[in-house]
Amino acid sequence: MGRAKEIVMRVIPTKVATPFMKAHHYSGKVVNNSTLHFGVFLDGNLHGVMSYGPSLDKSKIIGLVKDTGWNEFLELNRMAFDSYLPRNSESRAISMSLRLIKKYAPQIKWVISFADACSCGDGTIYRASNFVLTGIKENLNLAELPDGTRVHKMTLASNPTSPRKELGGLTFFDVTGGTYNFKKYLDYVGATPIPGFQLRYIYFIDKSKRKDLTVPEIPFSKIDELGAGMYKGEKITFAERHSKVTPEE
Repeated sequence: MGRAKEIVMRVIPTKVATPFMKAHHYSGKVVNNSTLHFGVFLDGNLHGVMSYGPSLDKSKIIGLVKDTGWNEFLELNRMAFDSYLPRNSESRAISMSLRLIKKYAPQIKWVISFADACSCGDGTIYRASNFVLTGIKENLNLAELPDGTRVHKMTLASNPTSPRKELGGLTFFDVTGGTYNFKKYLDYVGATPIPGFQLRYIYFIDKSKRKDLTVPEIPFSKIDELGAGMYKGEKITFAERHSKVTPEE
């Protein structure tokens, strides 16, 4: 594991996590309901951030694992690392953060996260960290605006009455007639849908909860079968990436 063993993890405040995330996450954005931020330090400096918080729609997620309490799961909803960190740092950092959650927040039974195989990757780091693949679906909720920036439907749906620059100060609800119709928004602003997949992963901090999973576990081979493979923003199969020497996602 080399120098990855030397990384240090600390809980950091939002005011420290946010600028790092905006600078280093591929989306350039943060998830506003993140409540727990772990900083990854090496040689005394911050080189990575992982942000956890409640899922945006907890009522839909909670049913994935039977008999889960309202506050017994978290979402790893953003993580970003710079190029200074050595190989294997990402999976080590995830493992360290999960151990800290287990120790200091024992009520948390499992963690969910999503891999964006439209513009980033299919979850190499999750598979390396012993997450279970529980969902692969075509992602129809991401689009590119005429200026090249990208927007997700969830961003719009979570703030439907906020004025938006690309809408000339109008709100999402203004252009959709008070509905969550993403296509109306796309047509109005002239945005282009980005094809791809979203993959859902779950890590069981409480191993006994794995038997309570209410959806099938999906073998990783299914990613290639569905053409959902992506690595660092490029479509690629497992076989192709394993034929190269590549760092973690």
